[in-house]
Amino acid sequence: MNAPMELDPQEVLRVKLQVLRREHRDLDDAIAALQERGTADPLTLRRLKKQKLMLKDRIARIEDELTPDIIA
Repeated sequence: MNAPMELDPQEVLRVKLQVLRREHRDLDDAIAALQERGTADPLTLRRLKKQKLMLKDRIARIEDELTPDIIA
């Protein structure tokens, strides 16, 4: 009786959302650490910030999918 366990699409999105939020938080910490040291390459900082913004956009899209539409 080892039936394959399947997650519903909503649960998959929730797990993805957790992972993306963790990545976003980690990038934020990395950027802050580089800025504190003052030895960071400006190009590297720019790339990390751009990556952080892309993660934020992906997080927002998933949150929109998970939030039910409310008809007023």
